[in-house]
Amino acid sequence: MAYTFTKTLDGGFDETIERVTAALKDAGFGVLTEIDVKATLKNKLDVDFRNYRILGACNPGYAYRALQAEDEIGSMLPCNVVVQETPDGRIKVSAVDPIASMQAIDNPVLGEVAEAVRSLLAGVVDRL
Repeated sequence: MAYTFTKTLDGGFDETIERVTAALKDAGFGVLTEIDVKATLKNKLDVDFRNYRILGACNPGYAYRALQAEDEIGSMLPCNVVVQETPDGRIKVSAVDPIASMQAIDNPVLGEVAEAVRSLLAGVVDRL
């Protein structure tokens, strides 16, 4: 089972971050966290790495429903969206598939939430 929705785009890295953030916002998500993997690896390990950013996306309404259904589901939130530069200079965007990441949890309410969020995130990636 695939665990992400992925699309490879042409364009600049920073421009793609802006496009992804705007598309997430249009779908009801906010970006709660942003991890610059390239900068972190340079700072912590003094290694060079490609442009790679992890956006922690959250749809508050669905997050609230998930937390009501499973009190420990916060360990799997927010939904990560990765924006990374490929060796050929293109930009790859990958969003987690919540169905794949939550398949081990036997809770029908959480399953409904995961289905809805899955649809939203797949739509975001598809429209980029």
